[in-house]
Amino acid sequence: MSHVYLSRQLTPAAMTAAESLGLPLVVHDDPDHPPSRQQLLQGVRGASAVITLLTERIDDEVLEAAGSQLRVVANCAVGYDNISVPAAVSRGVVVTNTPGVLDEATADCAFGLVLASARRLVEGDRFIRSGAEWIWGPQAFVGLDVSAGATLGIVGLGRIGMAVARRAAAFNMRILATGSRAAGAEAAGYGVQQVDLQRLLAESDVVSLHCPLTPETRHLIGADQLAAMKPTAILVNTARGPIVDEAALAVALRDGVIAAAGLDVYEDEPRVHPELCALDNVVLLPHIGSAGQATRDAMGRLAVDNVRAVLAGEPPLTPVAG
Repeated sequence: MSHVYLSRQLTPAAMTAAESLGLPLVVHDDPDHPPSRQQLLQGVRGASAVITLLTERIDDEVLEAAGSQLRVVANCAVGYDNISVPAAVSRGVVVTNTPGVLDEATADCAFGLVLASARRLVEGDRFIRSGAEWIWGPQAFVGLDVSAGATLGIVGLGRIGMAVARRAAAFNMRILATGSRAAGAEAAGYGVQQVDLQRLLAESDVVSLHCPLTPETRHLIGADQLAAMKPTAILVNTARGPIVDEAALAVALRDGVIAAAGLDVYEDEPRVHPELCALDNVVLLPHIGSAGQATRDAMGRLAVDNVRAVLAGEPPLTPVAG
């Protein structure tokens, strides 16, 4: 009998859903670390379905190792840059992802990074924990007044970007955005103005990235783009790390080209550029944008439901276009 391979153990609720598929489950046995390449190749061998995370590269080699009976690769993430979709499609393998269910949690994280960076919250926390003597003063830890008409630039106004716009509107922020949805009725309801990237960078007090990682968006934000931003501006990235040239960002933060950054994703994840770790004006999170309990449960269940549908000969709920 074939099996379902899971490259990592999901939340208990999602694992219960996986057990209801009625096929043997082969689960990578280290919940805290992804499988090695050899472990991945071995685990997928003979599988009818693979439920994977963004940490696993699913390419020709993996698909070949799985065999011709493989029918679906369900990525437990919105982004699917870790999967060679054309290679899967050429083999008749369906690829799915988990859009929609993590929009609100990721938007919460993004806006949390906006506030933490603008108001220097983590910097202040570190200062208190250092044990340094202090007394209140009018110039201590002064930052950006987000709700005093500051401008937020959203690069890539998709589902998550729209959820961020909704939060920004509640904070009375002026909102600029790139992407076709920025011209739509929903965006207009939040006061979003559609602009090109050049204008967005020049006018925004905070730039928040929400575009997918593609060949066109890799290093979309590099030295030239950072130089085009205000010296008082903040960059927030909860999308994919390689959208930003991390070395250029470290230099920009060090030299005052921009004021601050808030990052949940990294170019060579889980490695973080060492110069970023040494700077006080950057907030660093370990890719926790979707880490709400209900959200992670929903992501896992959606991945399982996609597998269930495909194995039953039905259309997947959230297919990725080939």
